Amino acid sequence: MSSAPKLKTVNAVKKKPQIQMQHASLDIWDKKYRLKDKDQRPVDADIDATYQRVAKALSDVEDEDKREEWSERFVWALKQGAIPAGRIISNAGAQAYKPATSTINCTVSGIVPDSMQGILERNLEAGLTLKAGCGIGYEFSTLRPKGAYVSGAGAYTSGPLSFMDIYDKMCFTVSSAGGRRGAQMATFDVSHPDVFDFVRAKREDGRLRQFNLSLLITEEFIEAVRNDGTWDLTFPISAKEIEGGLDLKGDNVVWKPFPTKENYISNDEGLVACRIYETIRAQKLWNAIMSSTYDYAEPGFILIDQVNKNNNNWFCEDIRATNPCGEQPLPPYGSCLLGSVNLTKFVRNPFTPDAFFDWEEYAEVVAVFTRMLDNVVAINGLPLEGQRKEIEYKRRHGMGFLGLGSAITMLCMKYGDEQFTRVHGSYRP
Repeated sequence: MSSAPKLKTVNAVKKKPQIQMQHASLDIWDKKYRLKDKDQRPVDADIDATYQRVAKALSDVEDEDKREEWSERFVWALKQGAIPAGRIISNAGAQAYKPATSTINCTVSGIVPDSMQGILERNLEAGLTLKAGCGIGYEFSTLRPKGAYVSGAGAYTSGPLSFMDIYDKMCFTVSSAGGRRGAQMATFDVSHPDVFDFVRAKREDGRLRQFNLSLLITEEFIEAVRNDGTWDLTFPISAKEIEGGLDLKGDNVVWKPFPTKENYISNDEGLVACRIYETIRAQKLWNAIMSSTYDYAEPGFILIDQVNKNNNNWFCEDIRATNPCGEQPLPPYGSCLLGSVNLTKFVRNPFTPDAFFDWEEYAEVVAVFTRMLDNVVAINGLPLEGQRKEIEYKRRHGMGFLGLGSAITMLCMKYGDEQFTRVHGSYRP
């Protein structure tokens, strides 16, 4: 039996794998990330030229006497496995050819107000965001339910789903920068009176095809399902309803958290007065969700209470939406600034008994990459003032990794075996 692969070798021979770029990879780079002029003639001669362009754009943020040094270090990190998100690779340093584009992959909308003007203003903002090359997420359960009376219009609203259709058509129509299809995420509270319509929306042929859909699932709802309890479908009571004589002490009123207090009645604890539209069996809603998820893979689940508990910025923001792929919950006008590290780049002597992972180089790449991503903030290119203020104030970014399965194989390990679990579960760079 062969000896176990080494995890860390002092003075070991560090033979790096030389893997040529695959034709499929080069094709994706050429079509999605290679800088070209208006006649589709390449500006980036090769992928090294793309690295140089990105590195220069990000190092230009540094003090003038340090720019050349950091440009070289950024190019080195890019060649050693640092992979910035697509809009960085596509748009950094490309202002001469596409000045209205952003280096940010995705954003979250500001709170969608429950008014015609507010809805259309957010739709305009979303169009400008998509045009800049960013995806966008929204919460639509801030809109009053279908059939609710709109006093200003003297009519009854058609509900959140009908307004989502407007956003869907806008996204389909707007040409997103860089040859991307527009990406949107819609989140929706599990206690909204129109929640069944949201859950079943994708069952209607051709509807909301520019959206991913996710429910905001609360701990209270999960407990109701577990205990086979009831579940209240609610929405805030407007100030005008109170002026009309509505009694807040009635049995059909509950006080709950809500994303906005504007034009609503709130108490000293910040809770908003909500009318109970219907009380249902929680299992009924759960079964509808499970059926739709099984048949259409949507809606997704966002455990929103846990998201906010785990948020380091809990003291200054409330998260109710995510970027279109759902991997980053964000506050209103928050931005998704991401990058990944290719783990296969750090395997030395692959597929041999002497294979090991170069933790030292990995740590150096992560350190340089962190500075690169932070520099993206200075050249974000976001179209809205709210977006720019949010990213500059908090400077959040996320760094993940890819190639874990391949790296395990190159180290002659098996996923889940004792050695892999020990290293993957305990190592802290």
